[in-house]
Amino acid sequence: MKTLIEGINKAFESRIRLGIMSALAVNEALDFNALKEYLDVTDGNLASHMKALEKEEFVSVTKSFVGKKPNTKYFMTKAGQKAFNDHLKALENLIKSQK
Repeated sequence: MKTLIEGINKAFESRIRLGIMSALAVNEALDFNALKEYLDVTDGNLASHMKALEKEEFVSVTKSFVGKKPNTKYFMTKAGQKAFNDHLKALENLIKSQK
């Protein structure tokens, strides 16, 4: 038996993780500071959510230097794209079922 919440991914329950994935869905990559500013979160808060998404292999990271400053960029993986699209489709189905 299918439930109304089937397909909703627990990894995206947090508004911050949902925001991260939404931002990365429309941008090829974003650096840490851009994500932090876009989502209006602290360094520690963003880092902990990014770590959780990395653990799920939904985002990947590249680290480099711009001049002498470290630069961390994040991008959505193919697995992340699929999981996020499936999550959005499940939310859409849930909303449609309530009409």
